Amino acid sequence: MSVPLRIKGLVKNYGSLEAVKNVSFDIQPGEIFGLLGPNGAGKTSIISCIVTLEEPTQGEIEVYGYNVAKEPRKAKYKMGTVPQELIHHGFFNTQEILEIHSGYYGIVNNKERINYLLHKLGLWEHREKKVRQLSGGMKRRLLVAKALVHQPKLLLLDEPTAGVDIELRESLWEFVRELQKEGVSILLTTHYLEEAEELCDRVGILNHGQIIKIGETKKLIKDLTHRKVTFQLKTQDKGLEHEYKITIEGDRHIFSVPYSKTIEELFNELSLTLGDVKDLSIQEGSLEDAFRYLLGGQGE
Repeated sequence: MSVPLRIKGLVKNYGSLEAVKNVSFDIQPGEIFGLLGPNGAGKTSIISCIVTLEEPTQGEIEVYGYNVAKEPRKAKYKMGTVPQELIHHGFFNTQEILEIHSGYYGIVNNKERINYLLHKLGLWEHREKKVRQLSGGMKRRLLVAKALVHQPKLLLLDEPTAGVDIELRESLWEFVRELQKEGVSILLTTHYLEEAEELCDRVGILNHGQIIKIGETKKLIKDLTHRKVTFQLKTQDKGLEHEYKITIEGDRHIFSVPYSKTIEELFNELSLTLGDVKDLSIQEGSLEDAFRYLLGGQGE
């Protein structure tokens, strides 16, 4: 069975600038894959090559087995794209835009699908409004609806929640999860690392045009970050020296503990019990911590 997206040895040069350097990865059926990196890392260039806005200098891209360079129509029919930039459509209303976009895929009567998307994305009450009358958040939802009119099995989300409020962001997260349950595979690029941590099964960290790390999101966090353990002693007559100790803030002792070490093991090594401490807090590592760790070793 063909995978939703396969990128092999992708290179993209702009003159002497190497924007993408030998990038390879797959997206599995029903997977949400996050492509993360700082500005200028090459994310947009990769997306542009997938959707055929740019021609790769080298390498191959396949969407459900269709080579995007050799069979672009078949490949495009299998995918939908939500671009980063808001697109203006003059004097067409919301529903008309979806009808027109359906026509691009040869779908003459798509009323049921369009009505479903208008309801699902909170656009039904705005269906007769001109696009120029919509708020930025509503325009963002319209972009998502446009990408889904032809029921693609691969969805490319390029910074889908950029510039939207937290309420809309969370509603889009919920919708993305529903799409995943329906079997849609998703490639997500985002600057919001908490968004990627919340949604993505796997992530690829991109820097200077290269993927420097790829793996399951939860495993990367455990492998690359520590938990922050903070507590106070009920009595101050114990000297606490340990390799994991970071500092003391007032009377609070702070430790950076790898996931391979349990809190019980830490306390045993410190000759402490839970009865010796108060105000114990444990802060788990995050994808942002892992991201900073990786880029710190690569140079931003």
